[in-house]
Amino acid sequence: MTKFLDAVLSVTSHLHLDDMLANFVRAAADLTGAKYAAIGVLDAAGETETFVQHGVDPVTEAVLEHPHGRGILAEIPTDGVLMLSDLTTHPRFQGFPEGHPMMRSFLGVPVRVADQVYGRLYLSEKAGGDFTDTDAENIRMLAAAAAIAVQNSRLYKAARTRERWLAVGQEITTALLSGLDVEDALALIARKVRKVADADTAAVVLPGLDDSWLIEFADGDPVGDLVGIVMPPDGRAMTVLAEKEGIIVDSFARARNLRVPEFGRYGPSLYAPLVAEGQSMGVIILLRNKHAPEFTESDLNVAESIARQAALALKLAEARQAQDLAGLVEERARIARDLHDMAIQQLFATGLQLTHAREQVPPERDELRQVLATALDGVDDSVRQIRAIVQNLRSPNENAPLLERLRRETSLARTGLGFAPSLVLEATDPVTGVPQPSDQAADDLDARVDADLADDVVAVVREGLANAARHAWASSVHVRLAVGPEDIEVVVTDDGVGLDPERTRSSGLDNLATRARRHGGEFRLGPGPDGGTSLVWTARSG
Repeated sequence: MTKFLDAVLSVTSHLHLDDMLANFVRAAADLTGAKYAAIGVLDAAGETETFVQHGVDPVTEAVLEHPHGRGILAEIPTDGVLMLSDLTTHPRFQGFPEGHPMMRSFLGVPVRVADQVYGRLYLSEKAGGDFTDTDAENIRMLAAAAAIAVQNSRLYKAARTRERWLAVGQEITTALLSGLDVEDALALIARKVRKVADADTAAVVLPGLDDSWLIEFADGDPVGDLVGIVMPPDGRAMTVLAEKEGIIVDSFARARNLRVPEFGRYGPSLYAPLVAEGQSMGVIILLRNKHAPEFTESDLNVAESIARQAALALKLAEARQAQDLAGLVEERARIARDLHDMAIQQLFATGLQLTHAREQVPPERDELRQVLATALDGVDDSVRQIRAIVQNLRSPNENAPLLERLRRETSLARTGLGFAPSLVLEATDPVTGVPQPSDQAADDLDARVDADLADDVVAVVREGLANAARHAWASSVHVRLAVGPEDIEVVVTDDGVGLDPERTRSSGLDNLATRARRHGGEFRLGPGPDGGTSLVWTARSG
């Protein structure tokens, strides 16, 4: 009895799982007199996930493959014992691998944790003969003690993991609210979450164009082939986005239908949605290598909590950046007004005074007349320079490509809408009328749309997005720019509440109609094809 109690105390005295398992197999061998002892910890599919042994020398162990739990090992009952005098005579015996020590007497028992088989304990080569019923009973009770130790170890690990997660969540939130750029913040989230989750790779899925979602950031193992992958519409990431609940995948390596082939090199994975104020902003995907332990429900719960915290911090950071940008634009506009209304007017007055003075100078004072003329030229140059500065202050983005300006407008609209609107460019060849590939259409866009028309296109998109943010109460907004051989069309649609019949036409919409008429086009605002509102603006581009 003393020997049994010592074995139990040896097993239950450790909170770290690896130490506990090593003590467990050593105590089982000592208690029964077995030369060899091992435990195979099973994953969700019943495969051996972790293997801890006692008795085999390190050199031999290094060249042997861990057993997969098949053959005789699979015959161990889920509630009972398997005891054999000579395992080599059993019908399910499949032979030993090369270099494996000879074993004959055998005792196998399940280790059950929370009514599930956590692993299988194997004992072999009892000193002095076969295993006895007393050995079997002692090992069954020792396995029960080990199950309690496993649960304690899990609780301890979960507490430590939660502590680490919370520290990382606080670090991410502090970095975001201290002014970190959003893109840098997303890279920080991927890096920190990967480390705290003991994952080999972390990927962040964010909205792209045309209702697509793609991996924008990845950290960990060589991940160059992951960034830019578009998530399949019927895949796990889209399910997580729609349901706003995370999921655990036991192993991509065993998946039969792998929609993202690049994930096939990984094993366990975890999906946690980035949700803020009821809206899905993205998904964090954590990936472990094939032989790594699976994620637990505790891991998922904490990951979801941190993801929500990060999403809210991201939303606040985006709002702060948009506010800073709006303040900058407002300040530039104020400076432009001051330069136009004060500096230029004062220079005009000075110019008039110089002109009047030059007219009063007698013709014989030609030298003085030349000085006054030079001064007038200087005033005119100053006026031209200030006007150029005013124009640049009012249009800081006017020299950027049109598609880049439109992307900037959709990015800024995310704060007001609460989500990212989609942007689609369609173009037909000006000669053949055949639809162009998207990359060619983007390259040719600025050559086909002059600067004046480009300014109006940007203004139309800006007004359409602002109108949707103010009135639509929409969950999605789509912007489509279609460039034909001789015309251009801008369409902004949403799935919101539709047009208010009592709402009078705003000055902003009147402005869009005026812009359309300037270019020989038209403007329409009406119901969308699937509900909501549709804004259509056309112009002649040829």
